[in-house]
Amino acid sequence: MHTLWNTDDRASIVDRMTRLSPNATPAWGSFNAPRMLAHVTDALRMATGDLPVAPRGGPLAFWPINSLVMFYLPWPKSAPTAPELIARSTTDWTAGVEELRSTLERFASRDRSGAWPAHPAFGEIGGEGWGRLGYRHIDHHLTQFRG
Repeated sequence: MHTLWNTDDRASIVDRMTRLSPNATPAWGSFNAPRMLAHVTDALRMATGDLPVAPRGGPLAFWPINSLVMFYLPWPKSAPTAPELIARSTTDWTAGVEELRSTLERFASRDRSGAWPAHPAFGEIGGEGWGRLGYRHIDHHLTQFRG
């Protein structure tokens, strides 16, 4: 399974994002490419604790439901997200890709077995879970743009 803890997986994400045009048309959903780039970067900032996001609670916060949804079941298109993760858009594509790259590296520099913030919907998932979820989330949105 892909994870943000893998150097090649992080490089692949940056490469795919670099090849994506800021004018790309999504296959589904309401994000344009600059809003998607800001969204996935902010989701990483949430994972590292740099962007506080209010907890939502509910059944997704408990094992095994959270594990099934995060890692095994297909994700729905246009699923709702935290308002904090859709609050901004990238205005300079190249700078936005660089921000994503540096945020990925900041993520990877953390101690994966150390303390990690809870996910607002999935609860306590730890560093390993954040690495797997982070990769799957970014890949999900790159697929939205065929990236």
